[in-house]
Amino acid sequence: MSHELRQQDPAIHAAIASEQERQCSTLEMIASENFASPAVLEALGSVMNNKYAEGLPGKRYYGGCEFVDVAETLALERLYALFGAEHANVQAHSGASANLAAYLAVADPGSTLLGMSLAHGGHLTHGHPVSFSGRLFKAVQYGVRVDDGRIDYEQVEALAREHRPRLIVAGASAYPRVIDFERFARVAREVGAALVVDMAHIAGLVAAGLHPSPVPHADLVTSTTHKTLRGPRGGFVLARAAHAEKLDKTVFPGLQGGPLMHVIAAKAVCFGEALGPGFRAYQQRVIDNAQRLASSLRERGFDLVSGGTDNHLMLVDLRPRGLTGKQAEEALHRAHITVNKNAVPNDPQKPWVTSGIRIGTPALSTRGFGTDEMTMIAGWIVRVLEQPDDSKVAEQVGREVRQLSASFPLFAWEPVRA
Repeated sequence: MSHELRQQDPAIHAAIASEQERQCSTLEMIASENFASPAVLEALGSVMNNKYAEGLPGKRYYGGCEFVDVAETLALERLYALFGAEHANVQAHSGASANLAAYLAVADPGSTLLGMSLAHGGHLTHGHPVSFSGRLFKAVQYGVRVDDGRIDYEQVEALAREHRPRLIVAGASAYPRVIDFERFARVAREVGAALVVDMAHIAGLVAAGLHPSPVPHADLVTSTTHKTLRGPRGGFVLARAAHAEKLDKTVFPGLQGGPLMHVIAAKAVCFGEALGPGFRAYQQRVIDNAQRLASSLRERGFDLVSGGTDNHLMLVDLRPRGLTGKQAEEALHRAHITVNKNAVPNDPQKPWVTSGIRIGTPALSTRGFGTDEMTMIAGWIVRVLEQPDDSKVAEQVGREVRQLSASFPLFAWEPVRA
């Protein structure tokens, strides 16, 4: 880190240094987190931060945008190369703002929105009442089947026919199985709805061809850039050409002013990394690691929602263990393993307590961890959760975690670029 920051603001310098040490010495297993490359971080901290650039490349409301235009144009070109969409907008500040832009591009406030329940693995922005999506739209929610934890497509069809939504939202934040976008599209066509797919969690898998793409089936596709794509924190929207003008105007001036040009430059770097020949192998390692971790936890008697995983994450149901998600998260944190508490389907606990934990493999896979390490980590998770209040167990596992972490330096990886 810069000596200037240390001198000018030692408190912030110390906080950043401590966070870097935390990332290096813990097992980061939150499914929505990853480690951006030094090149992405360099772009984020660049002078692009200083430029206002309201509008689009070549059509700005400010002068002096010739170089930020280069960055945004490269981001768009690389995004098209990754996903093959007819139109794209990379200015959304986050996944949530990308979702709002997509919704308003094809529906008016007060319209009916059919989305996946947060309690069943969806996202706040898919119709939860505390979110804009549940406040601006009349939200109807679908979920997963009780018997197998898979999306209840028959329920989706029945609710769509009953409520005739203007919007159907597919995608999830805690769903471990492949999503059938083609089936969602058939339902949307039948009832005259627009289909919006939120692929924030699986975008890297889709880009690598390891998960079916929603782009051929959806009217609009939204995503973040910081999960499996391992870029900067931000969002983007892909759209059919028919929605291009409305989408762009909804993003600006509808929802936000100047785009974050340093973030867009970092998005361009991220997309360039994803086009490199090493990216598919990385995403395959994410999947392989998730499947090994899931099978290892099951072999040790832990229950997983849907029985396993097809993607980068798994959801552990702790009710048979007599634990809450909050207890498990805190116990693992003491052992330097970072996960997040998460509701399981039909969870009896409050959202700030929950009955499950969500575990993902993108961040550890970035550091080079493989299936052998996943087996080892599963053993540590089991040791801690079998004795969650035993400080000696947490201390011993923590020492072993730090020793393993030291063998996989955080910033030793170098992505192959296109």
